[in-house]
Amino acid sequence: MTFVAHQSALDAPPVPADGPDGRVTVAVITRDRPASVLRTLDALAALPERPHVIVVDNGSDDATCAAVHRHPAAVRLLRPHENTGALGRNLAVRHADTPYVAFSDDDSWWTPGALRQAADLLDAHPRLGLLAARTLVGPDRAEDPLNAVLAASPLPDEPDLPGRPVLGFLGCACVVRRDAFLKTGGYHPLLFFGGEETLLAYDMTAAGWGVTYEPSLTARHLPEPGGRDGRSHLVRRNAVLTLWLRRPLPVALRASARLAASAVAGEPGARRALREVLERWPAAVARRRCLPTSVEHAARLLDADTPERGGRPS
Repeated sequence: MTFVAHQSALDAPPVPADGPDGRVTVAVITRDRPASVLRTLDALAALPERPHVIVVDNGSDDATCAAVHRHPAAVRLLRPHENTGALGRNLAVRHADTPYVAFSDDDSWWTPGALRQAADLLDAHPRLGLLAARTLVGPDRAEDPLNAVLAASPLPDEPDLPGRPVLGFLGCACVVRRDAFLKTGGYHPLLFFGGEETLLAYDMTAAGWGVTYEPSLTARHLPEPGGRDGRSHLVRRNAVLTLWLRRPLPVALRASARLAASAVAGEPGARRALREVLERWPAAVARRRCLPTSVEHAARLLDADTPERGGRPS
């Protein structure tokens, strides 16, 4: 596929090395966690870049929205009046007026200087569509296990891109080129939430954009103890649906068979995941679009590198 380069922000006036940086908007999605989202807004407001912030409320009660409205930082609040899941990020990107958009959840934020560095990298590399950051988890700043997976990606380096090429990332710790994200279509509505990142990485790469992991960019993640119920089955469901949407039939069939075997064996969440795959399967087939040969080859490299992941690439 021929990639047509777009005008780079290199043509824009230089941005000061310190002080506010107007190149990045931070998009935050939240649902019924007022204390957590206020902590995130405090952290973002303290950044030297002073980024624009858009909060998408995914159907919270009035307490969460009131808390966001009372926050002293300049925050734009969008209320779609329903839980949009990961599609709330699509809404935020459409409303952003900066060339780059960083994503946070209501329990994650960016470290000082990371957004400026991301904008500099995106300015300097016009084919770069998405930067995945290193994520530090909890009050002790432990390495998220995904960091090592992304750093060990077997995909070959690309001379016009920084970092390590990948086909996956953590949704609350990445920065996208707004134009690339929108033209690719953003997050897919069929997946809604849970492991939705791989499909976006496939689609951006298929469109000619670079997707890379850059460990010098750092995001913080402070999840609530226990997390939210139901995410495990969503991740399993969406891993299989992603294969039906983009990968060859044998790959999708093998993953479906593995999930069915897990359901028969009574693994927690497997039966629900399988049921929801079957419910969404007709829509997945109707929207099926196989990857270009080069991207499918990259996906197969990742399948071979981590076969136990069931086709979910890093």
